[in-house]
Amino acid sequence: MSLLSSLREAPAHRSTASTYTSLNGLLYLASGGLLIAWPGVIQTLLGDAPFQGHEAALVRVLGMALAVIGWLYFFGGRSGGRQVVAASVLDRVVLVPLVLVPTAMAGVFPHTLWTFAILDPALGLGAWWLLSRAEPGRRGGAGSSPHAGP
Repeated sequence: MSLLSSLREAPAHRSTASTYTSLNGLLYLASGGLLIAWPGVIQTLLGDAPFQGHEAALVRVLGMALAVIGWLYFFGGRSGGRQVVAASVLDRVVLVPLVLVPTAMAGVFPHTLWTFAILDPALGLGAWWLLSRAEPGRRGGAGSSPHAGP
């Protein structure tokens, strides 16, 4: 099977939580792409201070990391696995605030990092809520057809 064929694979029935994780992945992928293409977006849209040195390059690296996370969430969600959704909740609700809040408080891109420190855990809690509504062992999950099967 080719690499592209493998990327196009998706189970016939995915839970709402898996679909939600895929959609979050697209949001992160687009956000990362925007930071890569236009690092100045953090001044224009979020009001952070003008760059003093090579911060634009660091914003591009941040964009690359965000795009890779988005890529993995998108395809992880498409896989339909509950573990992918659960793993995404843990890093978003625990790790992201643990790192971003003190960094934003130290004055490093505060508007940008506060935005992600609030948005990412909120999206993670949404995934957790959707995951908790899905019946364990069922791929269909919340909002799926009663004939979805195991």
